[in-house]
Amino acid sequence: MARGGKSGPRGSAGRRGLTVRVKTAKGRKLASTRWLQRQLNDPYVEEAKRQGYRSRAAFKLLEMDDKHHLLKPGGVVVDLGAAPGGWSQVAVARVKADVGEGEASGGKDGKEGPRGRVIAADLNEIEPVPGAAFMQLDVTDAEAGETIRAALGSARVDVVLSDMAASSTGHRQTDHLRVIALAEAALDIAEDVLKPGGAYLAKVLQGGASGDLLNRLRKNFAKVAHVKPKASRQDSSEVYVLAKGYRGEAPTKAF
Repeated sequence: MARGGKSGPRGSAGRRGLTVRVKTAKGRKLASTRWLQRQLNDPYVEEAKRQGYRSRAAFKLLEMDDKHHLLKPGGVVVDLGAAPGGWSQVAVARVKADVGEGEASGGKDGKEGPRGRVIAADLNEIEPVPGAAFMQLDVTDAEAGETIRAALGSARVDVVLSDMAASSTGHRQTDHLRVIALAEAALDIAEDVLKPGGAYLAKVLQGGASGDLLNRLRKNFAKVAHVKPKASRQDSSEVYVLAKGYRGEAPTKAF
């Protein structure tokens, strides 16, 4: 299983000496051919397979966490839109969630540190991620936050993650609005479950968070910034908005 120790490919590009070219097959669209060629020549895809990650996206979270220190041993994390599970794998390793006998790693002295907790939520079922509890729910549902809080019991959340993206329409402005809507849904949940001082990390597109989303973040968090990890493809318009230092108070409603 992937451990989440390295944030990028180790010499993958160097090992791949030749570019793999894919011919357009009968019945395959040009866009599909380009996607396949890009996958075959992407060192992060190769390294994800080598390290046991379910997607290259794991390296984006690894890189951002290396720099911003979001995932700490003993932390509680909610991963929204978790499929296929790459971000949840990273979160499990870094907060040291209990993945079962023989798989959990302790400190250098052999002693186990504090155990974290990871909730992976998605509209569709995914293959179980060892160490993460899965919840099948629609994150845009108005009751999603309360559902997650009920599952957490008395635990409060340190980090809410969202790598969600709507299917592309090919129209930049429409795609941006759809991704922002998902980021806003993730923020709704974050405001329900985060402990004071907690963090929120969500995907947006080029142009970043704006309007109501940005205003809410600046009001409710001490620091707000946009980050683009190197693991994001150069031709990708994605960026992430990171908010740290949640100013809200823990809800008083009991579950």
